[in-house]
Amino acid sequence: MLNFAGTAPLVATSATDSRQLIAADLRSLIVRIDISLRLIDAVMAEEDAAGHVSAVAGSNEIFVLDDVTPRYAAAGAALIACRAGLDRALQQLSESGKPA
Repeated sequence: MLNFAGTAPLVATSATDSRQLIAADLRSLIVRIDISLRLIDAVMAEEDAAGHVSAVAGSNEIFVLDDVTPRYAAAGAALIACRAGLDRALQQLSESGKPA
């Protein structure tokens, strides 16, 4: 775990400016999580489509090495939970003063 307790502030800002910077950072993280969720969905759809193509072609040489869907689903669920926490943090920040 990172410890920033001894880190000097990079810029002296007012409480309002600090709140806005934190809110912008939270929004940026939310966007990055949304992008990751879309990537996971795309990969799962691609793998699902590839499986159907092999089945339609009737290939006898299908080798299932590993079903990665549960891992993608678990990663997606973790990202969704993380996004919910970030949404809540942003809401709390906006309730603490001027809207974030």
